[in-house]
Amino acid sequence: MSRPTKQTVLVVDDEPLNIQMLSQALTPWYRVKAATSGEDALVVAFSDDPPDLILLDIKMPDVDGYTVCTRLKDHSDTRDIPIIFITGKNAAEDETRGLELGAVDYITKPFSLPIVMARIRNQLLLKIKTDMLEELASIDSLTELSNRRKFDESLDLEWRRSVRNHTKLSIIMIDIDFFKRINDNYGHAAGDICLKMIAETLDLCVRRSSDILARYGGEEFAAIIPNLKHADALALAEKMREDIAALSIPILSHKLNHKATISAGVATISPTLHTLPANLLSKADEQLYEAKEAGRNCVKGLEIDTLSP
Repeated sequence: MSRPTKQTVLVVDDEPLNIQMLSQALTPWYRVKAATSGEDALVVAFSDDPPDLILLDIKMPDVDGYTVCTRLKDHSDTRDIPIIFITGKNAAEDETRGLELGAVDYITKPFSLPIVMARIRNQLLLKIKTDMLEELASIDSLTELSNRRKFDESLDLEWRRSVRNHTKLSIIMIDIDFFKRINDNYGHAAGDICLKMIAETLDLCVRRSSDILARYGGEEFAAIIPNLKHADALALAEKMREDIAALSIPILSHKLNHKATISAGVATISPTLHTLPANLLSKADEQLYEAKEAGRNCVKGLEIDTLSP
């Protein structure tokens, strides 16, 4: 699911009047979500559409703002969401505690809307820059696909989402057949041409925004395919194989074309809290090995009922 163009601000306050005032001021510029309790704020923050910034009241009847902040900063999915405390407490030790817990700013009531707006704008601009740097750090420079680091992060995220939603999750492991021969016979520049063209072709096969394709390392690629039946994940891997086999990759320095092929392994499971994503990855890798043993240029797959923890 693609993110909306407007950034999202979550306003957390048990006073409806404060929420109304802040929402009216923010709505022309941002998407605004509201929560009147700490528990509701956590539900929104851990949803599939988390906020880009949280305005968080400290004093609330169920879970106070300090506790909410601590729980968000303790979790990898939410620790990077900037939090601005808005509170009637103005003692130095209260402000110090909030900042030490990981909040980026602290505003006392009664507040000035222009000041609040300016601080929100500054924090969201900073978040845009931080997100861009994070994105650059997650991209493989040669193929422009996600890199191994991003793949690992995405697998963990999609695994937990599948557990919550009781949906299937598949991994496709892909290896270019006899890739070493290209580098040995024609040089690494020719190998780079081959890698980039295969990456572009694989990327065209992955059409859903929820699917993640990454360069896993060397001549290996991997795809995370959430919420899809095993048969459909197999069909996707087969399309990848067919489209690569139809390629004619130019080896420019030698004035010839290379016919590349791939082998692929597919593993599918309905994740549970008692299983680990690394085990599914291992099963997909085993299926890739089976495809190589079967002569390469083919797809092997397995649907798993249960996995050991």
